[in-house]
Amino acid sequence: MDEVAKLIDTLRRVEALYNGATTPGERVAAGFAKERLDARLKEMMKEQPVELKFSLENNWSRKLFTALARKHGLDPYRYYRQRYTTVMLRITRRYCDEVLWPEFLKLDEILMKYLDEITDRVVREAIHNDASEVAIRQQLLEQRATATEPKG
Repeated sequence: MDEVAKLIDTLRRVEALYNGATTPGERVAAGFAKERLDARLKEMMKEQPVELKFSLENNWSRKLFTALARKHGLDPYRYYRQRYTTVMLRITRRYCDEVLWPEFLKLDEILMKYLDEITDRVVREAIHNDASEVAIRQQLLEQRATATEPKG
């Protein structure tokens, strides 16, 4: 269900609360809530969806983003000859900035951490106990610098 549909559903529930209010205080509170929701709905209806391009770093992030977009009722696609890690969406910028992208960033961070831990474990158990990063040697860099200097 998209954000507009959720907002309309919430608005209906607030109206039901307003109509079923038993005290004047409940009726006033529901009236204020309805006004706020009406204003937000009008603002959102002005926004037109735009086509946004997402260039994701790897296939895991692409799969996660695609699944998340579908969960939000969106239709991810890419154009012929675009990279496999590119995902296109027609979406409002606000919905993307406030809902979809923040959720993706949180989930992607968790996924990358999990995949990194699994990879380290597999490497240690199946290939070699030392799964640390490679050493950086300054000496080789200095040799290259002197080897490319003009002679004489």
